[in-house]
This record gives sequence, structure tokens and C-alpha cells, in this order.
Amino acid sequence: MCLVHTMNRFPTEASCFTFLEDIRYKNGAYCPFCASLKVGRKREKQRIGRWNCRDCYSSFRVTHGTLFQDSKVPMRTWFVAITLMMNAKKSISSHQLGRDLGINHMTAWYIQTRIRDAMENEDRSILNGMVEADETYVGGKPRKGNKRKDDHKPRGPGRDYEDAGDRIG
Repeated sequence: MCLVHTMNRFPTEASCFTFLEDIRYKNGAYCPFCASLKVGRKREKQRIGRWNCRDCYSSFRVTHGTLFQDSKVPMRTWFVAITLMMNAKKSISSHQLGRDLGINHMTAWYIQTRIRDAMENEDRSILNGMVEADETYVGGKPRKGNKRKDDHKPRGPGRDYEDAGDRIG
């Protein structure tokens, strides 16, 4: 997803909460405290995304139990940060993320750590089996050491295959 697509898809805070509710409550809304299905929206216009449980009388948001819980950062900022982190080729520093989002670099660091923790702790069954990685280089030149006879061996990728061929033949 590109940054322009994210900005167009989520123009308001309400659209972000609607998106989260569609994902999390696809089988119906429930209370995260007592698992009751007797829940309803709060009618407060200024507090978007609030729900009430009619069994335990608790108030909750769709963000309860997610990486967005207890955050004062607007949801649009979170969604843009996720997009920037996912599109960065070699990650992104908290200073750069802060400049891009117009927030303090410590707030950007807080967002980054929450996103990384969520990516690490979520369903690990996504990357099972064969995983393809583009623009990956494994290996490298050997470190400089003592001068040996083996200095004339090839370096770089494929070095192990050529060495194996020497031993087999």
C-alpha cells in the first residue's frame, strides 16, 4: 500500500476506526472484558469508536488489546507510520519518521517499537515454507587475516559451491 493510497483511504479518524471495527468485529462486536455480545455504540459524538457493554457496564474501544491501546497519537498518524515503515527498504529511523509525521522523535520511537512488537508477536504462520526475498546478498569477502596459501580461492557469492566442487572432484 502506498502513502497516497493510505491518505485517500483514511481521510478522517472515523474512517480509521470504521476500518478497525470491520476487521476486528467481522463476526459481531463483543466486550473484551466479559466476552458478551450485548454491546452497543456510545452516542457521544466527540468520542469516536466507543462501545458500551450491557452486561458488565464497561466502556471500551475497538483498539482495546491492540498496539493502539492507551495511545494518544491519532489513528491516522498510526496508519501513515505503518505505511512508511512497511515501504521503507532498510527500515526508517525514529528521527526521520518524526519529521515525516510532524511529531517528536520520541513519539515516533514509541510508535516504531509498538509496530515492531506487533509484527514480531502476531501470527507466525504467515511466513511458513518457502520465503522469497528480493535484493538479498548472503556472504561476503572473508576478513583479512594472516597470509595463507588459500588466498587465491574465489570470493563472494558462489564461493562455497566452487569449494565443494574442488573437494568432490
